[in-house]
Amino acid sequence: MLDELDALAAFAIALVATAALTPLTMRFARRVGAVDRARGRGLAPGGTPLLGGLAIFAGGTIAAVIVLDGSRELHGILLAAAVITVVGAIDDRFELSAAWKLAGQIVAATIAVQAGIAVENVTIPFVGALDFGGLGGPLTVLGLVVVMNVVNLSDGIDGLAAGVCALSAAALAVIAFDLERNTAGVLAAITAGAALGFLVHNFAPASVYMGDCGSNLLGFLLGCICVLGTVKTNAVLALIFPLIVLAVPFLDTTFVVLKRMKYRRPLYAADREHFHHRMDRIGFSTRRTVLYLYAWTLALALLAVALRFVPYSDNGGTLHVGWALVMGALGLLALVASIYLVYVLEILKFKRLDAIRLRRVRPGASEHEIDEDVETRLKTGEFDAVRRETEEFERLGS
Repeated sequence: MLDELDALAAFAIALVATAALTPLTMRFARRVGAVDRARGRGLAPGGTPLLGGLAIFAGGTIAAVIVLDGSRELHGILLAAAVITVVGAIDDRFELSAAWKLAGQIVAATIAVQAGIAVENVTIPFVGALDFGGLGGPLTVLGLVVVMNVVNLSDGIDGLAAGVCALSAAALAVIAFDLERNTAGVLAAITAGAALGFLVHNFAPASVYMGDCGSNLLGFLLGCICVLGTVKTNAVLALIFPLIVLAVPFLDTTFVVLKRMKYRRPLYAADREHFHHRMDRIGFSTRRTVLYLYAWTLALALLAVALRFVPYSDNGGTLHVGWALVMGALGLLALVASIYLVYVLEILKFKRLDAIRLRRVRPGASEHEIDEDVETRLKTGEFDAVRRETEEFERLGS
């Protein structure tokens, strides 16, 4: 029977193996020409090797083979992980079309579902059990593809995806063990260890990028962990845990997709509207941006863990007033912090007023022109303080 010590061992093996193998993937990436090119939408100068995801896959696989039992589910996960890693690596080198990338994600997700990583029913708070019947498999495939794309789209700045995935996987490991889903808990620990091992080389300034082969792989693994560790249980909040833990990348992707739909842009077309791009525009350095997003992720991950461990209810609908007030305070703090950050990143009131002013002068002003105008006029108050703090942070770090 797997336990927490097995998870710690798996975490350590994955971390050390991934950290040791990453330099090899860097040399391989340069040899085959899989090197990032500077793009107008990016925050990196270009010239950095890709394919770091190969080290994440190798490190995680080594840990899984050593620690986990060779179950049908594990074999399916490893095969699907290999498929999505290969598809991502080909994309990193040759830039596949969106259709081919989506096809690869669907194939990998289908392999996992056929191996038993499928949700057939869920327990919804205040509603009860919901049986999907024959729709369970297709819905699970859809869910895995969504999580892969969420992580892939959020991977746009040094260390962001690796750090967020490490924090998320660690929180899911704790929850999975408490729900007695020990295999999922060990898999989550492996994912956290592999992501953290890669982060050794990927934190700003990054010497290597995970590429699509890494972001899709981490998204796939997190999706499988969510299915095995929480969603396939009878826990009342089974669906809520993954949504809270992965809230930051989900919010980022949702915002970007809705904005592309609003302005009738292709959903797969890259732009500069992600949270890290907006933080860059208001004066945050790369490191400061990443640390703020880490802190936001950690706050929400701790809230999810607290929902499982704080005894605010007897699971029969009766609340314990004192603990319920503690839980409410924690939830309120996380909500206020999230709203504040979204407010800062969106610059809601300022942008709305500036749009009105600019369109009076230039009725045909585009959304991009308004964003640029906001950028140039954002010179006072809090954002000036952010710039000063950023300059001081960078001066002390140099």
